Amino acid sequence: MPLNSTIARVTDRIRARSAESRRRYLDQMARARDSGTARAHLACGNQAHAYAAMGTDKDALAEGRAPNIGIVTAYNDMLSAHQPYEGYPALIRAAVRRAGATAQVAGGVPAMCDGVTQGQAGMELSLFSRDVIALAAGVALSHNTFDAALFLGVCDKIVPGLVMAAATFGHLPAVFLPAGPMTSGLPNDEKSKVRQKFATGEIGRAELMAAEMASYHGPGTCTFYGTANTNQMLMEIMGLHLPGASFVNPGTPLREALTIAGAERAAQITALGNAYTPAADILDERTFVNGLVGLMATGGSTNLVIHLPAMARAAGVILDLEDFADISAATPLMAKVYPNGMADVNHFHAAGGLAYMIGELLDAGLLHPDTKTVAGDGLALYTREPKLVDGRLAWAEGPARTLNDRILRPAASPFQPEGGLKQLTGNLGRGVIKISAVAPDRHVIEAPARVFHDQENVKRAFRAGEFTSDTVVVVRFQGPRANGMPELHSLTPTLAVLQDRGLRVALVTDGRMSGASGKVPAAIHVCPEAADGGPLARVRDGDVIRLDADAGTLSVLAPDFDRRPPVRADLSTNAQGTGREMFEVFRRNVGPATSGAATIL
Repeated sequence: MPLNSTIARVTDRIRARSAESRRRYLDQMARARDSGTARAHLACGNQAHAYAAMGTDKDALAEGRAPNIGIVTAYNDMLSAHQPYEGYPALIRAAVRRAGATAQVAGGVPAMCDGVTQGQAGMELSLFSRDVIALAAGVALSHNTFDAALFLGVCDKIVPGLVMAAATFGHLPAVFLPAGPMTSGLPNDEKSKVRQKFATGEIGRAELMAAEMASYHGPGTCTFYGTANTNQMLMEIMGLHLPGASFVNPGTPLREALTIAGAERAAQITALGNAYTPAADILDERTFVNGLVGLMATGGSTNLVIHLPAMARAAGVILDLEDFADISAATPLMAKVYPNGMADVNHFHAAGGLAYMIGELLDAGLLHPDTKTVAGDGLALYTREPKLVDGRLAWAEGPARTLNDRILRPAASPFQPEGGLKQLTGNLGRGVIKISAVAPDRHVIEAPARVFHDQENVKRAFRAGEFTSDTVVVVRFQGPRANGMPELHSLTPTLAVLQDRGLRVALVTDGRMSGASGKVPAAIHVCPEAADGGPLARVRDGDVIRLDADAGTLSVLAPDFDRRPPVRADLSTNAQGTGREMFEVFRRNVGPATSGAATIL
């Protein structure tokens, strides 16, 4: 099947836009590659420090003929998704030792949980933690003693930060090792209903706590299709995982076999062998376009609209919101996974998962088939799925048809003809909206604005019974410069209750929503942000706002709107407590959300 004309056109546009930055990047990677094996250039004293604690591996390291693999880990046991990584380094060292290589933990990176910080002050550090992770991974790899890197990370900001580091050290091969989703617990739609009942006072905290604990109940990624699982899909469709690795549960023999195989593959693709595959060769404009297609086909997290431009920029590739919008318009929505449906990622995987979906998208001409991957050349390798045969890992062809068409459908008969992510433009600036879970009769909302400067005051107004008519809730001064651009997911139950009461409501904000954002229309990432004097700072209570997801517009219907002076907010409390003092330099220097809200690169 020839490549879809829109996919080809967007790829060419990205290639042209990125020509100079990509050339500089590749030149830099070529210089790093041509300097040879890093350890050969270290003084004996440098090397002795690096090998002092390595026991029986010391001789192999000192000889420098065998690949040395650097492990960058985001392990902690507060994140359920990252707790399984505790035992990975020992497993990896043993695996590569059998393959004639060595491995060392190069360093650890922080990994915070948005589920823990949701609605709390700590959430204001969440987006910036991505750049901290990239910097920390850079420090880990700066010792310059590694021939490849293994990246252990799953969740929201962790994978994007690790990809930024992998691209920066793009002369090294980079293999990402997932940990997998937890087994299914309380269904996500039931958990959502309990949250709404708590928001209205129908149940108490004990009932809410019981539901939450039944949903988030064990090791592994949360099972809804939020940012963490969207990350895993991206790592697979972008060729940084081994085929079929994303959604195998932790603590299973198959999960362990895939971890061992990923470590062995990292040793095989270094410059010391015959299959050298540096990350720079994988992370080109075609791979990022494939990532965008996967995002749209699965109805993935809106957070990746921020993260993918930052990840791509680290590899010299420049993405724009128009690329997301155009690819969304050309890509069918093939999956229905909560919050876009009732199923969770385990159900998606059982229905055929990524092997089936990638095969369908390739057959439809919606993916570049000729990308490089850690498994080899060509994305067709990712239509296979891993199996244990007599205790040994093998790959078999994935399913030729969906095993549950209520969860996963063919590209030719999708749930929706488009991916459901829309760019919004108008006199309020530029933003995005995810409509894959929004009912068609809610795609256009026109109502008076109610303006707030923080999410807690929205909840307070709700509890006071102040929302009695159609309303566009504007929550401004939530952008990266104002307060680090926290997720506003804790508003979801409140707004969902209003919508269920029959009101036509929408959210407009320069902040983020969670990867679990769902049925309430939300115009997010609005730029320029209010703290930069953006148009949101001129909105007043009672202004009629029209959000039209079908037309892709977001406007205030007020004749004097452009002539108003912007409101200025007292943001001093955003700079204190829970570590926020240390992130003032990030807030001062961060770029706009439309280009990745990055403070580095």
